[in-house]
Amino acid sequence: MRTFLRRLLTTAVAVFPASLAGQPARWEAQAQQITIIRDQWGIAHVYGKSDADAVFGMVYAQAEDDFNRIETNYINAMGRLAEVEGESALWRDLRMKLFIDTLEIQRIHADSPAWLKALMQAYADGLNYYLHTHPQVKPRLLTRFEPWMALTFTEGSIGGDIAAIQERGIEQFYAPRSGLSPRIPGEEPEVTSAVAEPSGSNGFAIAPQNTVNKAALLLINPHTDFYFRPEMHMVSTEGLNAYGAVTWGQFFIYQGFNARNGWMHTTGGGDVTDEYLETVVEREGVPYYRYDNAERRMTIKEIVLAYVTPSGLQRKTVSAYFTHHGPIIRAENDKWVAVRIMQEPLRALQQSYLRTKTSDFAAFRQVMDLRTNSSNNTVYADASGTIAFVNGDFIPRRDARIDFTKPVDGSTSATEWQGLHTLDETIVITNPATGWLMNTNNWPFTAAGPDSPKVSDYPVYMSQYQTDNPRGVHAIRVLENRTDFTIDKLIAAAYDSYLPAFERTVPPLVAAWEALPASDVRKAALREPVQTLRAWDLRYAVHSVPMTLANAFGEALARGTRVAAPSTATATVHLDALTRAVQTLTRDFGTWKTPWGDINRFQRLDGRIQATYDDTKPSIPVAFTSANWGSLAAFSQSGARTTKRIYGNRGNSFVAVVEFGSRVTAKSSLAGGVSGDPASPYFMNQAERYATGAFKDVLYYREDVERHAKRTYHPGK
Repeated sequence: MRTFLRRLLTTAVAVFPASLAGQPARWEAQAQQITIIRDQWGIAHVYGKSDADAVFGMVYAQAEDDFNRIETNYINAMGRLAEVEGESALWRDLRMKLFIDTLEIQRIHADSPAWLKALMQAYADGLNYYLHTHPQVKPRLLTRFEPWMALTFTEGSIGGDIAAIQERGIEQFYAPRSGLSPRIPGEEPEVTSAVAEPSGSNGFAIAPQNTVNKAALLLINPHTDFYFRPEMHMVSTEGLNAYGAVTWGQFFIYQGFNARNGWMHTTGGGDVTDEYLETVVEREGVPYYRYDNAERRMTIKEIVLAYVTPSGLQRKTVSAYFTHHGPIIRAENDKWVAVRIMQEPLRALQQSYLRTKTSDFAAFRQVMDLRTNSSNNTVYADASGTIAFVNGDFIPRRDARIDFTKPVDGSTSATEWQGLHTLDETIVITNPATGWLMNTNNWPFTAAGPDSPKVSDYPVYMSQYQTDNPRGVHAIRVLENRTDFTIDKLIAAAYDSYLPAFERTVPPLVAAWEALPASDVRKAALREPVQTLRAWDLRYAVHSVPMTLANAFGEALARGTRVAAPSTATATVHLDALTRAVQTLTRDFGTWKTPWGDINRFQRLDGRIQATYDDTKPSIPVAFTSANWGSLAAFSQSGARTTKRIYGNRGNSFVAVVEFGSRVTAKSSLAGGVSGDPASPYFMNQAERYATGAFKDVLYYREDVERHAKRTYHPGK
């Protein structure tokens, strides 16, 4: 490893003796070295002497804001959700346990470098000290955190590879083999939202030549479930000074910036998960699988799944099967399907933390050589003026003649991974002549406009996306041919109200209506709705009736074709979709001529992870809309919709724009507030600003933080 990374890996940090672990006196002594300053928005700015101090303080502050989300993340990561939610979570737990073996994690922890052990110890100490000083908080399950637990939850931010594996296949494969009955299809709640909101985010980087102040700009715009990541700031005298979004329970800033550079991760990257069709034979009741003209004995692990019932805790044991490719996750015809994903928790945790202390792209790239960012791209900018895009850094090398988008033959070594591609072999764009870079979970071949990489130069598995998306089309339009960017103008671009998806659906609808004979009853019935959409400027606004109609039409069209914003639907499908849209709006709101802001709302009634919504309770109008329509600022409701109105719970969550001048300057927005407690003044204090796209100034330098301090304290005090 080169000089910079070696220096970070060997940074001296305090390591507490294991014999003292858990003693309140040690926690209290460390707490005295940490200062937490809450600013006027409730955001925690954590200052410590060492990095370990900063970690202790930031997880303690997270617990103050929402301990439930921290605990739930770790319950889920360790495959113990059924212990608090019951038998329905068994198969999710098994999915986690197929990949995360806590005994193996503990062995990895024991072999971890001393500097990282110190941070993991501080993570556990900070959470345990919170529980010690807050006896009124009753955990659902985890009454004590151990340092190794940090390694069980690296996948949630680094990528969603485990979560992408379908529970249903696991259940259908293992339930009958374990004497259990699979759930009956249809038992799950019906999802009435017509179009699933795309997962992912937006990242924009603007080079100095395209900015007024001749300093690079970075847009950090994750699209996640609301309240999935709070906004925090952690500082130490060992060179740590990172601000941004952190996933509950993790001790690093996931999407954010320091004084010299910033990083934004967007879902995408290469195709990094492969399924293998295993040919299984049994010998005296023992399963074997064929491989290169031989047979290999399957590995069988007995996995105990605990689940809560009205009569107490029950347990079931599942015999889980593994080939050298990975665990068996389902059956397909007469084959068993094994899956291979990245499983590098130690390297992943190191990469996530170390990048927050880099200062330029050379150092950032050295950290990326750890290559554990499996399902995320990176959009980057720094104070030297460098902007960069990396389309994932974990990309297995494979035979490009084989289609790995489908399950491949597991009986031959021809389908094996052949190591990882180096960064030089992956899709990396640095300082394009256009002066801008973007990613919207689209393919990387438009990331820099005309200076983008060429599809033909890379194997097909280098990108899991093989096309652009409406946000990508929109992003190019707001970024190209401009040299006047400032923080405020980049925010305006990121909230531009145009919706390019409707360019593909409104004209065919109008043409279909115009082609109707005068005798068709739809000619008169749809005249006014069609004319409303024909005259629309394709922009969202809270007062807009066309936006209301277009959204309902788009959802009905997607429901009819099972494709978001389809452009190939027939004339009849278009007309039927508009008819249903008008009928639905009239039924729910009395008229289809309802302003968009009366329907599209922000509401936060409680701090539960699975939020509830109520049309009779207060809410706030929101103009921006679903990413499916090309809205760069995304706002939609996922899951079952039980209300007439739309209450956003996914999309823009934490958003920031950063300028890397001689002093870093930034503005940010957060859905609702940093606290999950409805009684807290920081539960909804940012909601109005969020709903209108009004950003607040980020307080990065300590003198500014202290000038706006509302509370200054040590953990536990």
